[in-house]
Amino acid sequence: MSKSIQELEQYVCTLYDTRDQLKNHIFERADRAFATGDSARDLIVNELQLKEEQEVKKQAFLTAIGGLPSSESPLNPRTVKIVQAEGYLVENVIFESRPKHYVTANLYLPEQRVQARAAVLFLCGHEYEGKHSSYYHQVCLRFVQAGLIVLAIDPIGQGERLSFLSGADRAPLWGTAEHQRLGVQSYAIGESVARYFLHDAMRAIDYLQSRPEVDPARIGVTGNSGGGTQTAMLMVCDERLAAAAPGTFIMNRQQYMHAGGVQDAEQVWPGLSAQGFDHEDLLLCFAPKPLLVLAVQYDFFPIEATRRTVQRCRRFWQMLNHPDRIALVEDASTHRYTDRLAIAAANFFSKELMGKASPVSERERPLKPLQAKQLLCTPSGQVLTSFSDARTVQDENCLRSQELRRMRLSMTPTERVQRTREWLTAQVIGPRERCDFNTRLLSLGEVEGLSVDYLLWWSQKNLMNSAYFLRACESSPMAPQSVVIGLWPGGTTALQEHWSWIQAMCERGRTVFVLNCSGVGPHEPYTIYGKPAHLFFGVIHKLTDDLLWLGDSLAALRTYDLMRSVELLFATQQLIGEKIELYAVGLFEIYAVLASILDKRIVHLTSETAITSISEELFGRFFAEEDIMSVVFPEVLKYLDLTEWKGSLST
Repeated sequence: MSKSIQELEQYVCTLYDTRDQLKNHIFERADRAFATGDSARDLIVNELQLKEEQEVKKQAFLTAIGGLPSSESPLNPRTVKIVQAEGYLVENVIFESRPKHYVTANLYLPEQRVQARAAVLFLCGHEYEGKHSSYYHQVCLRFVQAGLIVLAIDPIGQGERLSFLSGADRAPLWGTAEHQRLGVQSYAIGESVARYFLHDAMRAIDYLQSRPEVDPARIGVTGNSGGGTQTAMLMVCDERLAAAAPGTFIMNRQQYMHAGGVQDAEQVWPGLSAQGFDHEDLLLCFAPKPLLVLAVQYDFFPIEATRRTVQRCRRFWQMLNHPDRIALVEDASTHRYTDRLAIAAANFFSKELMGKASPVSERERPLKPLQAKQLLCTPSGQVLTSFSDARTVQDENCLRSQELRRMRLSMTPTERVQRTREWLTAQVIGPRERCDFNTRLLSLGEVEGLSVDYLLWWSQKNLMNSAYFLRACESSPMAPQSVVIGLWPGGTTALQEHWSWIQAMCERGRTVFVLNCSGVGPHEPYTIYGKPAHLFFGVIHKLTDDLLWLGDSLAALRTYDLMRSVELLFATQQLIGEKIELYAVGLFEIYAVLASILDKRIVHLTSETAITSISEELFGRFFAEEDIMSVVFPEVLKYLDLTEWKGSLST
């Protein structure tokens, strides 16, 4: 690599430290929304207002996740095996939450039981084995020890329900890796993968109510981590629950945001932070039913946030004359459903659902566990390889994508253009706070026969963008130029791989404008926990999630950046013609197409590595995760795909 190009890639402008700007911009917007939410909840002072707020929050939540799938299809439950153990037996059960969506489950029945007994739905956190992990199996046995029936189900992407099994050279995806891929697909079609986790849990309640051993009026739910998420969602949406014990999840989103953590796609509910929604709303929706919040003191979910949320919500139970029905139990542990929490939850459900106080003691010997293989429901250990007709969320997302395409193509080109531009205008321009450019210009000298100038300007309030102006040294810097914008991941920090193209453009008498949008190149945010910035659970993922919570996206924000850079170039009044050509590479092709839809002055040039279809990029079984979060744009496939616009719609 030429040293001069390397130095150009590594250049740091000392006028501003811009690497924290994107994070600060997002956090300031979110902090204002959180404060508004707190203020709104503080205004709830009577039972009528609380009831109204519960319904408002429930509907807001359902809207955010894209509603729920239908529950009209039969469960078609089957018990595939019964395993007798010491003091209990387990039925290995399979039911269909949706047609051909097979849910694998273990139904624990105490040996000594009467008809119509209380039951608990156990929802697993992120453990590879899911319901048959020895860890969760032992938690369930504490509930059985208290005399409760327990149904433990495998969540999507865990246990026997992996959607992306290994290929010839790939390990299977599971848990967070699977959830995030399904989440990215779901965003594009205007939904959240959370709807399927919630729906599975609701159908599990349907199954419990169908069992003659279960009293349908005495069903509780618990789970920790991802299972705590599912528990909280069920608390908001399912009136049939009689008690709940969410574990190692309830917190305060503002404190968690500042702590730096990233969450799975099913834990991100687009637009709800903009409405002031926080974990307090998860709890208040459940008032005045019995609620036990389980927490550990050394969690990555800040314990201070958990305590704050529970404390602030106590008054809602007091308002409804049940102050004793909400409690917080903590253990001195890292992120885990500890045995102490399991015993506390078992005794809570025993008291609230059966009227029995403290039947389980820490000194009492646990029930003898079964082996994991005894808890398997399918012959192969996986639904996909045991049932040839099995369907997954991936299948549902692909089907929905195809339906949206047919819907788009059923419109006339004029209808599509108007509809798309109206929607894009609201998404790209609506949330922005416009400001003056206040441009800075610095000359960086010559590099391999090209003169280089550095520009820095304000794209919107508190957010700076920058670019390199590159032109042949013999051209006059003051003469009008034909400008082409270069747009690619890494911006000015990734010049070498695009240098031949830059030189070719300059040799033709063009000026090349290599753009750094927000968070790109020298503006890339500082990493979190040493994770690669552009992969899942890196800093770009985190900041994208925080924008999604605000009803915004990094893709919309960067599209606005691109449009502002075009505006800046025209403001210099040193251009030839009325249009600017734009050369986009890879996933950044999406920004180019969206900006060209809104600004007719942009002539879009496709690179050899540009993508041609959002749907083709997202719905492959193993799509690349590099930079994918930076182009997540909720609902985009309701309005356009790239090939459709670049074809007939571009006119």
